[in-house]
Amino acid sequence: MSTNLETESWPQVEASSKATLPRTVLAHIARVNKLPNSHSHLMGVLHTLQGTMGYLGPDQLASVAQLMQIPEAKVTGFATFYHFFRMRPKGRFVISICMGTACYVKGATAITEAIHKELGVGIGETTADGVFSLEQARCLGTCGLAPVIMIDNKIHGPLKPEDIPALLQGYRQSTQGSAPD
Repeated sequence: MSTNLETESWPQVEASSKATLPRTVLAHIARVNKLPNSHSHLMGVLHTLQGTMGYLGPDQLASVAQLMQIPEAKVTGFATFYHFFRMRPKGRFVISICMGTACYVKGATAITEAIHKELGVGIGETTADGVFSLEQARCLGTCGLAPVIMIDNKIHGPLKPEDIPALLQGYRQSTQGSAPD
């Protein structure tokens, strides 16, 4: 959102900001703006925004800043400080690589390398086509199957690096049809 406060009036800025945000976020902001110390509710507003959109885009952060009357740098700094906020959209499939002790000892690093080789993305990144996002998990609670990955709440394991291409290809193909088994 390009907002030039010297040339735009508040009604224009407000309308532009409101057009950028989902209704649920606007309603949340309207509620907290009526409270004392409304700025202290920024975390909740950002959680609502991410829950609705899946990530926090720069235009949306600028709109939150305008509507809550908080400096945009402060809103962006807040969003980028906390690791649970995403600044980019997630892929269609989120791959969580278990890095718990059992998985780590049994080859999670090699699985991570195989996924990186196959997709060309690192931890915290999304493929250019938007199909996969790659994340690490501390433990997925399936130590008996180590090493494992979870793709959209489905556990896959025990895995070997050579299993990765076919597994990911199944998910990639499912974007044209139904989800793989």
